[in-house]
Amino acid sequence: MDWLAANWRTVLDLGLSHLYLAGVPLLVGLALSLPLGWAAKRWRGSYPAVVTSTGLLYTIPSLALFVIMPLVLGTKILDPVNVVVAMTIYTVALLARTVADGLLSVPDHVEQAATAMGYRGLRRLFGVELPLAVPVIAAGLRVAAVSNVSIVSIASVVGVSQLGNLLVDGYRRIIWGELLTGIVATMLLALVLDLVIVAVSRGLTPWRAAAGARS
Repeated sequence: MDWLAANWRTVLDLGLSHLYLAGVPLLVGLALSLPLGWAAKRWRGSYPAVVTSTGLLYTIPSLALFVIMPLVLGTKILDPVNVVVAMTIYTVALLARTVADGLLSVPDHVEQAATAMGYRGLRRLFGVELPLAVPVIAAGLRVAAVSNVSIVSIASVVGVSQLGNLLVDGYRRIIWGELLTGIVATMLLALVLDLVIVAVSRGLTPWRAAAGARS
C-alpha cells in the first residue's frame, strides 16, 4: 500500500495506456469480424476457411508479433500502433468464429418471418440477426477483452509502456508492492472491461431482461 500511495499517478497513467492498447483493438477487431462472420454465415461453404484461417492467427507468439510489426508497418519499435495492430489481429482471431456462430444461432423461422415483413439484406442483418446474436457475440467479446488485457502486458518487454511495466520492474528489482500493484491493477482492468461489455449487452437486449422478469 505504501508503494501504491507514493506512485498512484504512475499507475493511473499506465492503466490508461493499458486500456487504450487493449480496448481499441477490441472495437476495431469487432468491426472487422462482423463482415467475416457474416460471410461465413451467408456462404456456409466458406465457414471452415474463415474459422480456420482466423483461428490460426492466434497461434502466432505475441512477443514475435510485437517485434515483427515495425518491419511490416514501417513504424518505430516503441510505437504503440504496433501493439494496437497486433492485438487487433488476436481479437479478430477470437471473434470471427464467435460472430459467425452468433448469426448462425438465429432461428431460420425468425429470418423467414423478418424477410416476409420486408427485412432484406443489410436491413435484416442489422435489424434482426445482429440484435439476436448479441448474447453470443458478447460472450466472445468478454473472452477477447480478458485475453487482450493479459497479452498487452507482454509489450513491456519491447518497451511499450502500460501496466506490464509494473510487473517487469517489480520482478527485476524485487519490489513486491510494485509487482502486486501491477497484478491487481491488470485484474481490475479486465474486470472493468468485462462489466462494461455485460452492461452494453444488456442494454442492447432489453427483451431478455423482460423475459427473465416474467419467468
